[in-house]
Formats: sequence, C-alpha cells, structure tokens
Amino acid sequence: MGQTIAEKVLAAHSGSDCAAGDIVVASVDFCMAQDGTSTMMIRELENLGFEHPKTALGMGLVLDHNAPCPSVEVARVHLRIRGFADKNRIPLYETGCGVCHQVVPESGKVLPGSLVVGADSHTCTYGALNACSTGLGSADVAAAAYAGKLWFKVPETYSIIAEGQLPDRVGAKDLMLKVIGRLTADGATYKSVEFTGASVASMGMDGRFTIANMAVEMGAKFCPFSFDEKTSSWLSERGFSAGAPVSSDPDAHFEKRFDFDAADVVPQVARPHSVDNVCDASSLRGTKVQQAFLGTCTNGRLSDLEAAARLMRGRTVNRGVRFIVAPASRTVLLDAMASGVAAQLVKAGAVFVAPGCGPCVGTHAGVPSDGENVISTANRNFKGRMGNNRDVGIFLGSPETIAASAITGEITDPREV
Repeated sequence: MGQTIAEKVLAAHSGSDCAAGDIVVASVDFCMAQDGTSTMMIRELENLGFEHPKTALGMGLVLDHNAPCPSVEVARVHLRIRGFADKNRIPLYETGCGVCHQVVPESGKVLPGSLVVGADSHTCTYGALNACSTGLGSADVAAAAYAGKLWFKVPETYSIIAEGQLPDRVGAKDLMLKVIGRLTADGATYKSVEFTGASVASMGMDGRFTIANMAVEMGAKFCPFSFDEKTSSWLSERGFSAGAPVSSDPDAHFEKRFDFDAADVVPQVARPHSVDNVCDASSLRGTKVQQAFLGTCTNGRLSDLEAAARLMRGRTVNRGVRFIVAPASRTVLLDAMASGVAAQLVKAGAVFVAPGCGPCVGTHAGVPSDGENVISTANRNFKGRMGNNRDVGIFLGSPETIAASAITGEITDPREV
C-alpha cells in the first residue's frame, strides 16, 4: 500500500515505516511561538534548563498579535520575550515585521518535506509549501524546542479535489469557505487534508496559503499541498532550497474523498458566529456593515490587497464604513507601496495599520462597537473574536467581497459592483 504525504513526512522524520493510526516520535525541523503564546513556552523552557533549540532549523519568536503594544501589561510580556530571544540567540520578528504565518515562510525556515510546529493554531498554513505543519499548545512547542522531537499520531488523510476553474472575482477564500460549509467545523478533525485538481494546480501560492491556513477551521491536523512548478518558483525567487519534495503515492489510501466543481463556486460568506455557517454572499445583500477588514494570516498578502484595489479603482469607501487594512508582512507592505496598490487603497478611504494581526484577535486596533457588523477576511468569526462580545456580527469573506461591501456599505457580491 502506498503512502500519503503525511505518512511519508512522519515516516522520514521518525525513521519508521508508519501508517495512519500509528504513534511515532518524530524529529521536528522548526518551531515558533507568537507574543500571545510565548510566555508559557518560555516558562517551561526555563524550568527545563533550556540552552538552545534542538530542532533542525531552530525556532523563531514573533511579535504580531499585540503589536504595536496596546498596554503596559503587554509591554512587559514583550520585554520578557525580547530578553529570552537575546539570551538564547533566537531570531525575533519585531513589531511591524508581520504575521507569524507570513514572516516564517518568508524566512525560508519551512521547506518541502518539513515537519513544523507552532504555538498558534494556524501553523497549518505552511502546508502550502509541501510541508506538514500544525499548531500545538505552548508546552508542546517547548518540548519540541528542548528535545528536538515530539510524538505524533499519524493522521488519516482526506482527499479534496477541485476541478474546473474559479470564475472571475471568485477566489481561494470562496472555495475554502464552500469546503468548510460542506465538511463542517469539525468534519476533518485530526485529519491530513490534501487539495488537488485543476483549480488547485492553476492557483497561485497566495491562494494555497489561504486554503492551508483555514484547514484547522474544519479541524485538520495538516494540509500539505503537492510540490509543483509554482512551489518551486516561489522558493527559488526567494533564494530558498527546494527541500525534500514529497507527494502521495498513486495507491495511497485516503479515508474520504470530496469533489468540488470550482466553476460552480460563487462568492461565499460565513455568518456569525461559526465559520461553517456559510451562504452565498448575494443572499446577504441589505446587511449593513460598519467595518471592513482586509488582512490577517488568511488574506493579508499582496495578491489580496491587489484584488481589493482593483475593485476600489475609481470608487470610495461608503460613508459610515471603516475600511482597515493590515498587510501580512513588511515585505507585503513595501511591495504594495512600490506597485501603487497601497496608495490606491488609501485614496479610496482605507486606513492602514502596522503589518501584523491587526483587528483580527481583538486586543488593540479596530475593536468594533456594540451591535456593529464587521465584514472581514479573517479566519474566525466566533463571538467576541475581535474584542467585543456584545452582539457584534463578524462575517467572513474574500478580499473582493470585503472591498465590494466597503464600497456599498452592506454585504455585497463583488460581481455586482
């Protein structure tokens, strides 16, 4: 019997001929934590007498969730993280560098065939680079940094095949929301999910990062994409190695298969307060929004900003709507500035905040007021997610849907603008 990507990666890192359901102890290539999860990890490592990470490519710490710092209490946390990083010579991605799930791939620490863990649930994002990556608790990430290895249960794998091509103004976010709406928020719990098909083959790397990022929203452990020319080009353009590409064998066993026709996908929106509460964007016309947010580790990349800017060309943000943009990294911001995309969004009425998580987690910039509706490119819309649990409605959509809604002042199918 052939093996899936997850089985091959865990076999290679554990030195065993493992299969789904087996328990293995596997070497970890890289680990990371962000400012919201580092404190417990640091405490655990200090208790263990930590000296340096034993993971093959080391570790990284990122200040992104509460950056710039919103309070004295958080400033103390940041100070401790900086001190720990300096003492142990650990790379620190400071305020303004960007979201962990953008700056880590940009650093070249995740390569095809890698096994990566992070103290953030959306670490599965790196699967776009043909890696197996997953979010864990802070203590588990501390164990990986200290020992260089962790135990894993080898997951079963689901095959999701998206044939056909996505229509104009319909993107990877719409496809993924469609998938989550069908599989549900716990429909792929502890599974490795592989996306294939003509739609995926033609999709750019930014779109693949979007899909891999949201895999955890249906419970997935890993979301590794196959290695192809697009993966190779993304790596080589940045001067990174091609790593150890891996693909599922033709006779690999997939526990379940789900088929989608990308040509039939229309702009999707996840309604409050669950990511799988999905409907067509057009069905929500008339739903007023007071804030639109473009950014996060899901859709804060250059192509996302470009998609929104195309829709905003010659138009302005509707009176009464706050349109906030948070680039995923400093690199993305610089590219958006150089290309004129940033200026175009600002002229239309958008407000840029520092590269990072921005309003997504709800600890500082962009907290909505009571009873307001927000249309966002983020990956979660749980009650209280953006810092206010008083009847705030968070709707999730694509960059195009967010831009269209900012223009009209209500949730809008971008094909209608």
